Amino acid sequence: MAELKTTYTNASIDDYLASRATPDQLKDCKAIMAMCKRVTKQRPKMWGPSIVGYGSYKYRYESGHAGEACLTGFAIRGKELVIYLMAESAEQVQLRAKLGKHKMGKSCLNFKRLSDIDARVLEALIAGSVADVRRRYPNTGNA
Repeated sequence: MAELKTTYTNASIDDYLASRATPDQLKDCKAIMAMCKRVTKQRPKMWGPSIVGYGSYKYRYESGHAGEACLTGFAIRGKELVIYLMAESAEQVQLRAKLGKHKMGKSCLNFKRLSDIDARVLEALIAGSVADVRRRYPNTGNA
């Protein structure tokens, strides 16, 4: 089985942000970090080379594939910021409709700047996702 690339590391979050973020993105990242810390009650850690993650959970799929991932996190992807969360439930979909200008992939919420979206709705989406992950995978940790 292939080794997971996205595991938590001791890399510096400040170094990551300094190497990737524009001044405006850095301000937004600090606000996102405060949200994630409030929601998870965890300190951030780098996951792989480019994800600032909070907490952790272990998963195992029916296929047998297993691993560990952060409860939530974010990354800088060029001109966009990405929040890693689950937003599939009816409640989460309703919240996303109120969020503002964004794109949603399977578990990646992309937007250009925090001022384009409603930060309170974003925090509610993060909280809903973390709660959902903790329900699905009760063996969460604080990696």
